[in-house]
Amino acid sequence: MSLSIRNQIAGTVTAVTAGEAMASVKVRLVGGQDITAAITTDAVQDLGLAEGSSVKALVKATEVALATGPVEGISIRNQLAGTVTDVATGGAMGSVKLSVEGGELTAAITKDAVEALGLASGTSVVALIKSTEISLAAA
Repeated sequence: MSLSIRNQIAGTVTAVTAGEAMASVKVRLVGGQDITAAITTDAVQDLGLAEGSSVKALVKATEVALATGPVEGISIRNQLAGTVTDVATGGAMGSVKLSVEGGELTAAITKDAVEALGLASGTSVVALIKSTEISLAAA
């Protein structure tokens, strides 16, 4: 299946905590960073996810926020350290590509945010992704 979602990073399920409707799935990415995805319990069952399952974490670029360092006092658990590799801006929006351990991510943020954060190739950043915005695909 071809997808428009460009952010696809391989990993392995390290834990599944299922609730009545939703489940929390912890994934160790190929680069060693850990993320959490909140998906439906039905999806866990349909995909046959369990500890040791190979998956791809999928995230739309519009769901990736950027910070210039780790953020404390926030509910977003997924904070992936990386380095900006490319910045392209238009009239209102920007596309920021970054390298993280084990893969690459793209963040679609406003041009104002690109400028305010001083983002350029080589800038250290932290990608912030809510667990509810991460989809999983069986690999």
